[in-house]
Amino acid sequence: MAESCGFVSREWSVGMRLVAEPGVMLLQIQGMPCICCRPLTNHHSLINLLLFKINHMLERFFGRRKKKIEKEPAIFFGRYSDNNKPVEKVNRWTDADNLFKEKKYTESFDAFFEYLRDDSLNNVVHERNESNGRFQFYQGSKIVRGNYDSEHLHVEVTLAKMPSPNIPVMRRLLEMNFNLYYSRYALDGERLCMRFDSDIETANPNKLYYGLKELSTKGDKQDDLLVQDFTSLQTIDTEHIIEIPPEEKEIKFRWLQKWIDEAISYIKTLDADKFSGGIAYLLLALAYRIDYLITPEGKVLHDLEKIVEIYFKKDERQTIEKNRDMLAEFEKLKNRTKDEILATLYRSKHTFAIVSPQNYKAIADSIYNANQNIKWYSDNNYPLIAAQIAEYGIAYCQYSYSLPRPVTEFYHLFMMINHGEYFKELGFNSTYYDPQTRQFDTDKITGRIRQIIDEWKTKYPNLKMKHENIKYDSLGSFNISFTTEVGQLNLDTNR
Repeated sequence: MAESCGFVSREWSVGMRLVAEPGVMLLQIQGMPCICCRPLTNHHSLINLLLFKINHMLERFFGRRKKKIEKEPAIFFGRYSDNNKPVEKVNRWTDADNLFKEKKYTESFDAFFEYLRDDSLNNVVHERNESNGRFQFYQGSKIVRGNYDSEHLHVEVTLAKMPSPNIPVMRRLLEMNFNLYYSRYALDGERLCMRFDSDIETANPNKLYYGLKELSTKGDKQDDLLVQDFTSLQTIDTEHIIEIPPEEKEIKFRWLQKWIDEAISYIKTLDADKFSGGIAYLLLALAYRIDYLITPEGKVLHDLEKIVEIYFKKDERQTIEKNRDMLAEFEKLKNRTKDEILATLYRSKHTFAIVSPQNYKAIADSIYNANQNIKWYSDNNYPLIAAQIAEYGIAYCQYSYSLPRPVTEFYHLFMMINHGEYFKELGFNSTYYDPQTRQFDTDKITGRIRQIIDEWKTKYPNLKMKHENIKYDSLGSFNISFTTEVGQLNLDTNR
C-alpha cells in the first residue's frame, strides 16, 4: 500500500481508503498514492480512474440498500370494527346522553350522529334544521335513511324489489320478524324493506344505537340472501357499492380454492377419530382465514357463518360428526360457481360492527388455550396442525369480537408472516418471512411492531410488547411466542 502523506486513514471493504484530516476528506485507491502524491502529468487520468472507482463503490455500497418506495395496494381485510373511536368521539356519546336527559333531543341527536360517524370513511351524513332533521349512513350493501321531527323518528332500509306477490318470501319475513327486538320487515308497494320507529321522547342514545345496529346489520345480511334464494326478487339500492379490480377477484378466488383444496386433502390423510381435535382446529382456522383475507359478503359469508355455527352449536354430537358436516359445507363452498363467488367480492362502507367488543381477558384466554394444545402436535411431527392451532387462537378473536385496532394490526402482521405468498400476489411489497429459506426479516418485524405501538400510544399509554420474548428460530416458535405476547398486551386507557 502506498503511503498517504501522513493523513489518518481507515480501510474500506471495496478497495479504497477514506483519507481524512480536519476539514478534508479524500478517497484513496488501494495500491496507488493519494492524489496529492501523484505527478501532475497523470492528474487527469487519475481523476477519471478515481471517478470510475467512486461510482462503482457507490453502486455496490448504496445500490443494494436503496428501497423503492411504493404505495401498497388499497385492499381492505376483515370486518369493520367500531371499537376504535378516539377519545373525542367517546366524549360525544357522553354529551348525547346528558343532553337527552336534559330533554334537548335535537342537540342529543347532533352529538349521537357525530359519535357514530367514522371520519376516515365519511359513513354518516346528518343534517338538521331546528327540530327537523334527516340522516343516512352506510352498512355494507345497504344505505339506511331516516328523518325526525319534534315528535317522531322514522328509519328504513330497502332490501329488494318484489314485482309480484310471493308467498314464500312473505312467509320467511314473517318468521324472521319474531327474532327482531327494535325493527320489523315491511312491504311498501313493490319494495321490501325494514323499518324502525320511535317517539322522540324515548329515543335515547342506547335505544338509537342498538335499534339502528339491528336494522342495518340485519338488512345488510338479508338483502343478499333473499335475492339469491328467491329468483323473483331483484337487487335494488346498491349503486354505492365499490367494485374491486377483476385481477384482485381472480387472486382471491384462486386462493380460496387453494386453501380449501389443501385443507381437505390433508385432512383425508388423518385418522378422523384420533385427530378429531386437530381437524376441528384446521377447519375453523380455515373459515376464519377466508373471512379475514378474502372478506366475502352475501352467500359466501353466510356459508362461513354456517360452518362455524356447526361446531359451536350446543348439542350432544361428537366432534367427529361436526367435522364431517363442516367438511361437507366446505365442499359445497368449493363447488360454487366462479361467478357466484366473484359476485360476493366487493367493497363498501360500514357504520356498525357485526360483532361486539369483549373483555381482553377473553382474548388472552383464547390465545393461551390454543397455544397450550400445540405441544403434542409439534412433538409428534405435525407442524401444519400446530401452525393452524396457533393461527386459530388469535383468528377466533378477530372473527368473534370487535377488537381494539392495535390487536387487529398485530393479527394482520401475523397473517402477513404466515401467508406472505398471498399478500405478494395481491401486490404487497413487505416480506417478513421467506418460507423457502425459513428466514425472518427481524428488523422489519420489529419495526412494524414499534410502529403499531407508536400509533396507538395516545389511546393506550401502557401498550408495549417485549421484543426479547419473540423467537425466530422457526415459524412454529415465532407463532407461539408472538401470539403469547399479543395475549399479554395492556390495553388499559388509563395512565
